[in-house]
Amino acid sequence: MLGSRWFLEITTDKEANLHSLEEVIYTGQSRFQRVEILRIGSYGKALVLDGKIQSAEADEFIYHEALVHLPLLTHGLPRRVLIAGGGEGATIREVLKYPEVEKVYMVDLDDEVVKVCKEYLPEWHRGCFDDPRVEVVFDDARKFIDESNELFDAIILDLPEPMEAGPAIMLYTKEFYASVKEHLKDDGVMVTQATSISVNNYDAFRIIHNTISQVFPIVRGYWTSVPSFYIPWGFVFASKDRDPKALTIEEIQTRLANLKDGMRFYNPEIHHGMLALPEFLKRAVNEETRVNLDDSPISFY
Repeated sequence: MLGSRWFLEITTDKEANLHSLEEVIYTGQSRFQRVEILRIGSYGKALVLDGKIQSAEADEFIYHEALVHLPLLTHGLPRRVLIAGGGEGATIREVLKYPEVEKVYMVDLDDEVVKVCKEYLPEWHRGCFDDPRVEVVFDDARKFIDESNELFDAIILDLPEPMEAGPAIMLYTKEFYASVKEHLKDDGVMVTQATSISVNNYDAFRIIHNTISQVFPIVRGYWTSVPSFYIPWGFVFASKDRDPKALTIEEIQTRLANLKDGMRFYNPEIHHGMLALPEFLKRAVNEETRVNLDDSPISFY
């Protein structure tokens, strides 16, 4: 019989992950979700929202470097960046590696998550919330984008998964992506985390990919392995005229060399490797016809 020293993460109605629970650092309930900081055996500290691991100390750099650098390297000169979600601060941390960045908005609905992450996850944010270029806004990201008069070089959607009862369900629809496009400059780029691409659980990814394809002319799905997630993880890039596949190894090397603090995961080979989709997923994306709409949002879990 399993005792209280185990943390059970239920990922779908058919699968779950079991982690040894070394320490409960924080537990609480915000207005929107249950918030926990746990120390788990293989991965160190972890941010857990509504029972699901969002990032873990041992490998958060893989997720955050993959999310941020493929779009920003593709843009080449990002000055004004908007992040939706990203309460740990690690997404900001990666964006601020670009010396040309002048302004970063981080828009998060849940101020309690950000407060907890500031206090308990300094390894993630490394003080980036105090950078004068950063403005944190506690608001619904869709409302903020819809009402903004600014155009951005990049919009990074570092959001919770689209669950029926979750706070992000309306941030994966065609209408929302159309608003994102309207708030990008002509050479602007966007990216969203796009959930699992596991061989038995990739419906969300292909629906997100197809929905974005109804809005943007250039759409590239990509993926990497994040060990604490236990499954390969997908992302979707989109832009009006920039294509990450068009970057040469030499261009990526030059752009990486100009960044501050360096990388632990990202390199030119990783850039192109992440864009190579396995054949089953390419077929699934090409055959997908479902579109996620405001009046009938799809809950993937």
